[in-house]
Amino acid sequence: MAIDTLISALNRKRLSLVSCFALFGLTACAVGPSYERPEVATPADWSAPEGNTFSNETPANLSRWWTVFSDPVLNSLVEKALRSNHDLRIAVSRVSEVRARYGISFSALWPSIGAAGAYERTKLSENLGGRTAGATSQGQAFNSYQAGFDAAWEIDVFGGTRREIEAAWSEFEASQAQFAGTLVSLLAELGHNYLELRGLQHELKIANKNIGAQEQVLKITKARFDAGLVSELDVTQAEAQLASTRAAIPDKEAAIKSSIFRIAFLTAQPIELVLPELIADAPAPKLPTSIPVGLPSELLRRRPDIIAAERSLEAATANVGVAISDWFPKFSLTGSFGVSSEKSGSLFDGNSSAWSFGPRVQWPIFDAGRIRANIRVQNARAEQALAGYERAVQSAFADVETALTSFEKQQERYQALSQAVDATQRSYALAQELYTKGLTDFVRVLEAERSLFQAEDQLSQSGRVLLTNLVAVYKALGGGWTEEQSA
Repeated sequence: MAIDTLISALNRKRLSLVSCFALFGLTACAVGPSYERPEVATPADWSAPEGNTFSNETPANLSRWWTVFSDPVLNSLVEKALRSNHDLRIAVSRVSEVRARYGISFSALWPSIGAAGAYERTKLSENLGGRTAGATSQGQAFNSYQAGFDAAWEIDVFGGTRREIEAAWSEFEASQAQFAGTLVSLLAELGHNYLELRGLQHELKIANKNIGAQEQVLKITKARFDAGLVSELDVTQAEAQLASTRAAIPDKEAAIKSSIFRIAFLTAQPIELVLPELIADAPAPKLPTSIPVGLPSELLRRRPDIIAAERSLEAATANVGVAISDWFPKFSLTGSFGVSSEKSGSLFDGNSSAWSFGPRVQWPIFDAGRIRANIRVQNARAEQALAGYERAVQSAFADVETALTSFEKQQERYQALSQAVDATQRSYALAQELYTKGLTDFVRVLEAERSLFQAEDQLSQSGRVLLTNLVAVYKALGGGWTEEQSA
């Protein structure tokens, strides 16, 4: 909203001063713009999926997406993370902090009442002209006892306080959405690391299996060399092939340990508590046959970052009204009641009482443009919040489209690699058979063996990437939280 529009609205509010007084106590007559959700264009359907894996059905279990893998260890790790993760605990504490700030803002609607008491013993200067109550002669000391109550109530005639409360509540809701965003990121990272771990462990098994096969080939080759059937070159080539396969082991073992340490950190558990269930032999998680992703329009209600951005926009809009309210007079009711006496015994006599009550008004006349500048500040912040909301929406759709495309294309790669593994397995078996019969040289066997190991390793890596890409899909869709969890 431009500053000129705000000034025009302010002038109209000045003209409606009488109506504001008439409507005081109701919900109307709060200065400043009222929030309206911005209109954003949403596509009718996702453009990325081309196969039959995804459907436009609303995901029934998106809040617990990890259960689609039917992995009890993953389920257990999620429960541990929900109880103990450090980032999640910090996010919960931030929600409590912002809610408390809302309570501070809400308290401004109510009167403030205070009590005070005092005792003084006073001696006035003998050189001070005149006398004062309580002093029988100049320079004589006297006592003073006082007790009483005072109260003040600023009447929210123009709704500045109500706008401040509205902004505080929107900030509280934004903090809830930010908590949900932390939860979504936590569960996605935990799922990614766990599936990465299982994939790496599967790749390590394939490498060890190939090492065992190559050791057997080397043993046979040495026996044939000892019998004079093959040259020493065949032996050295088999040894080189075996050493090359073994060289892949340390990197995979290091990556496995890194994943385990990362999982322990995300669950906030000592490494010795999570290690047994993570190093235990477990089958690789299976992909679901169908993945419902819902319609694009549903994303606006599911993505925590979009919700947080919208609530921040609502708070910024309300803060414009808070700034505008400074242009209007402040009306207050003040009063006090107390007792004062020179002697404690007569402090509560009727003659010791004193009270005051009356209205008070404050209206800024000259402030060197401070209020106008503050309105510009809040208006600029509202424009920034609007741009942030639009950016969050656009980024969310891009995230989903990217995740869906990556999953779909990786699925195509996985299917192609599966066919390659089948072909290389047949090629390797045929090369071994021909070599045993002396119909081909040992180089053909080594090439077939190397191709088989590479194909199996690539297939396993593709399967691991496919699983983690699915986690990215669930994260992009905003999966992993519910409104009840945020509350």
